[in-house]
Amino acid sequence: MAFVIGDACISCGTCAGNCPVGAIAEGDGKFEIDADSCISCGACASNCPVSCIEEG
Repeated sequence: MAFVIGDACISCGTCAGNCPVGAIAEGDGKFEIDADSCISCGACASNCPVSCIEEG
């Protein structure tokens, strides 16, 4: 199951920098994860400074 980024996102880009498959890009007001590309490794969630990324 793909991860999702919650509304608490501060758009720091840490998640995108840690995604091994490039599934995260800057969206409208926060970063967004492409569910079709996400491999559910959790690298984004474990590095998020505001803990706003969860399995969706």
